[in-house]
Amino acid sequence: MRSILKNEILKTYLKWRTYIGFIAVAVLVPIVQLAFKLEGGGIVRNMTRSLQQDFFFVGNLFNGYFITYFIMQSLWVHVPFLITLVAGDQLAGESTGGTFRLLLIRPTSRSAILSSKYLTTLLYSLTLVLFLIGLSLTLGSALLGAGDLIVPGRTLTILPKSEVLLRMALAFSLATLSMWCVASLAFLFSSLVENAIGPIIGTMAVIFVFIIISNIQVEFFETLKPYLFTTYFNVWQKAFEEPIPWDTIAQHAAILGCFTVGFYLVTWYIFVRKDVLS
Repeated sequence: MRSILKNEILKTYLKWRTYIGFIAVAVLVPIVQLAFKLEGGGIVRNMTRSLQQDFFFVGNLFNGYFITYFIMQSLWVHVPFLITLVAGDQLAGESTGGTFRLLLIRPTSRSAILSSKYLTTLLYSLTLVLFLIGLSLTLGSALLGAGDLIVPGRTLTILPKSEVLLRMALAFSLATLSMWCVASLAFLFSSLVENAIGPIIGTMAVIFVFIIISNIQVEFFETLKPYLFTTYFNVWQKAFEEPIPWDTIAQHAAILGCFTVGFYLVTWYIFVRKDVLS
């Protein structure tokens, strides 16, 4: 199993499409951060304008932590697409290349092959999210420094600098769980088709439809929301609430975990019974 996993990781990270997501993040994050630096903190001043008559703000609120939070908030609809580029290719790519039969000739169970590909998919998702947050934090701190984090919402929350990195780590863990759910869905679709485009389109279509349903204020859709995995995608944002709603985080994380495991089990059921012709 270890050698199969190693081979799958090497094979995945030697493909050019694996780096599309990293390149997109490496280009977009600096552009956004430079734009914010040139803008000069106007967005923070706008958020705090109504409070400046009653409160006196001290310190650097327009900092790398705020930009990182803003980037995570803005790109969270786009990151799933980057995840599906690799997750959707894991099984469908083998069918397209005609290499599945060669893989299954080896004295290795289908379950071991599937598990190796799935763990590789999860590893890619983890490294992409880590790259996004790590680059945002590093570059943002270099350009704008560090300080307290101002979190917009129903109420304006200001988190002390001493807590921000721990909350970022929690947000990273929860964001990774959300992306693992996306990757698992794309992996499932990848087991159903022989072209990698299908899982990408299928996964993004499901996500967009579910998000639209979640945003339409209709009573019928309200009853559906608890059963849509996209309802729990924003669980990472709760890491920045004060106080941290641990019960809600645990509940949402457990639900995302159930969806993730469920998608994989359906994939396993399909794959071990699949008649591989190429």
